Amino acid sequence: MGAYDFAAVTEKRVVLEEFPINNVGIMQAFTFNIRRDKFKDPRVRQAFNYAFDFEALNKQLFFGQYKRIASYFEGTELAATGLPSGRELELLETVRDKVPAEVFTKVYSNPVTGSPTAIRSNQRDAVLLFKDAGYEVRDQQLVNSKTGEPFTIEFLSNAPIFERVFLFYKPSLERLGITVSVRTVDEAQYVNRLRSWDFDIMTYAWGESLLPGNEQRGYWGSQAADQPGSENVIGIKNPAVDALIEHVIYAKHEADLVAATKALDRVLLWNHYVVPQWAHNKMRTARWDRFGRPHTLPKYGMSAFPALWWMDADKVAKVGSRQ
Repeated sequence: MGAYDFAAVTEKRVVLEEFPINNVGIMQAFTFNIRRDKFKDPRVRQAFNYAFDFEALNKQLFFGQYKRIASYFEGTELAATGLPSGRELELLETVRDKVPAEVFTKVYSNPVTGSPTAIRSNQRDAVLLFKDAGYEVRDQQLVNSKTGEPFTIEFLSNAPIFERVFLFYKPSLERLGITVSVRTVDEAQYVNRLRSWDFDIMTYAWGESLLPGNEQRGYWGSQAADQPGSENVIGIKNPAVDALIEHVIYAKHEADLVAATKALDRVLLWNHYVVPQWAHNKMRTARWDRFGRPHTLPKYGMSAFPALWWMDADKVAKVGSRQ
């Protein structure tokens, strides 16, 4: 907020205010290309989450202003919470043999660091997950136990601003024995590589409304996984996900839609297709203090400006009308 440290703010002629965003959800994440063999095992993908020290990154790069994403519908009432029950559980029972057991027994949460002890514990968990998936460390390199092939990854970006995030993550992965490179390319090359699925890991974001529908096929559906330019950049081909997407699309009433979306969210999370990043579910604003508004604003619509606001003559007289 240093950019807003000026006289008019100090004098309270300019008001800094945040408004909650309740009508839009987001999943922004380090996104794996699971078309590549090295990312096909969910234990490998989960290990990457254990290696990610979000708490330190949030403090050092973002001044502690973000919170960790824990849902594909983050920030909305469609996000899965607690353990499944009711209609959501009924839907999940139809795909029980196709989803991880944790879907029914554990509440999804991301690993937490915040202390040297927690960091070491998470690193150990990551090592064990890699070991279970068939990897081991030889001469300080993580290699495939059968073939001896080193585990290498490239972070792909189209903007230098994101290099600092990848470079922050890089040492944690290198401590596991992973060989890590960071590549920033121009927009044309980035788009071409994305269309041809020529990447290991990238940052990607999916926006969600309160009325999810056909777009879910494009985000996570099996057919979209082979369509260049689709939003299924991960490459998900999962019959359970496909089935739950259809329940979302053909939900007959709101309660059914919410249950189907939460079930889909839960299955996506427990397959560890991404390492979730961060979000700030509020809209930051700076305005001259010359407007009036209702005491209670609508839950949806991000402050309902300017439809429900008005010019306040008394405030205008104090701060002036031309700034």
